[in-house]
Amino acid sequence: KGADALITVTLTREEISVKSVRAKMLETGYGYIRIRNFQERTGEDVAKALRDFYKQGEVKGLVLDVRSDPGGLLNQSVAVAAAFLPKDALVVYTDGRTADARMRLTASREHYMRGRGEDYLRDLPPGVKKVPLVVLVDGGTASASEIVAGALQDHKRALPTVRCSA
Repeated sequence: KGADALITVTLTREEISVKSVRAKMLETGYGYIRIRNFQERTGEDVAKALRDFYKQGEVKGLVLDVRSDPGGLLNQSVAVAAAFLPKDALVVYTDGRTADARMRLTASREHYMRGRGEDYLRDLPPGVKKVPLVVLVDGGTASASEIVAGALQDHKRALPTVRCSA
């Protein structure tokens, strides 16, 4: 707008990395974790946030915010749920007519680590499995984030899901 001649611009395509997890203490003893989407390191980043909260003192409650989270990697949704659930608790299953349509994923290392590296959930503070937890969802919550919200609610680890409007 306002230019007398055509302007030529050269664009270079690059990969844009968006941080999937943000975490902060809302006030003493109450943590907030926002997951924007489930990427390769989401489970690891949630585990780090939880450790950081407990380093600051007693954690009395957590808010897990997956509003407008379109989902992402299934194994990372299993990892996030596993952080709060007992070992081997059922996170999600599929059923179908053929054997390859049937799957049961539990809160166990082989279902979220895919055989790589150290288990980043192995040394979480024990309080993580019992701390009161609220999950925030909205109309944009889908896929992997619905799996987490449903698993936490099914195992009575989170209050009934709080649906928020825009």
